[in-house]
Amino acid sequence: MMKLSVEGMTCSGCVNAVTRIITGLDDQSEVQVSLASGLVETNARVAAAELIAALHEAGFPAHEQG
Repeated sequence: MMKLSVEGMTCSGCVNAVTRIITGLDDQSEVQVSLASGLVETNARVAAAELIAALHEAGFPAHEQG
């Protein structure tokens, strides 16, 4: 499971957008988003850098959690 810290999520619409971005890169992925903590967990089968780049492009700066 990959864990990302995502900035800029302020509402359920943001949660939906982040989920769509990730599933758009891997339509078989499962995505769990915590709006309160800004954490996203996913089993997407793409590189973290690719997810981070796609999220950043959409206005959600992100970085991988260790």
